Amino acid sequence: MATYERSAVVAAPFEDVWAFHDSLEGLEALTPDFVGLRIESVEGPDGERAIDDLDVGTRATISVRPFGVGPRQRVETTIVERERDDESGHFVDTFSGGPFARWRHTHRFEAVEGGTQITDHVEYALRGGAVGRTLSPIAVVGFAPAFRDRHRRTAAHLE
Repeated sequence: MATYERSAVVAAPFEDVWAFHDSLEGLEALTPDFVGLRIESVEGPDGERAIDDLDVGTRATISVRPFGVGPRQRVETTIVERERDDESGHFVDTFSGGPFARWRHTHRFEAVEGGTQITDHVEYALRGGAVGRTLSPIAVVGFAPAFRDRHRRTAAHLE
């Protein structure tokens, strides 16, 4: 499985950064426009439809249409891990469906001098074997522009 990791410090308190990322509104605000994200449905761990936090067991069905090319791809994302204290925390989401054969995204947050360090660690495999690794827009463009944009959007919302 391939990996990608990027860290950045945002000049905002840990609590604000955590709250922003711990919501579907944050997901929408952080996803680059070229992904073509649409949230189709959400279900909390106890089956409720109205959720406040992305607790373990929360599932969301989203659809994406990267770069406006091809049909929409449905993806189910599930929060599989979540831990936090007063100065740090992380949560992990996994995907099923969509452009990835495997996806595990760890979102880490830590209070540091001057704000909050955000670290995104992604373990992934593209669909389609060698052809998918060669022809996928993700393979061509990579994750760096998307995660630079995520961190820039976090700063723009919170600093």
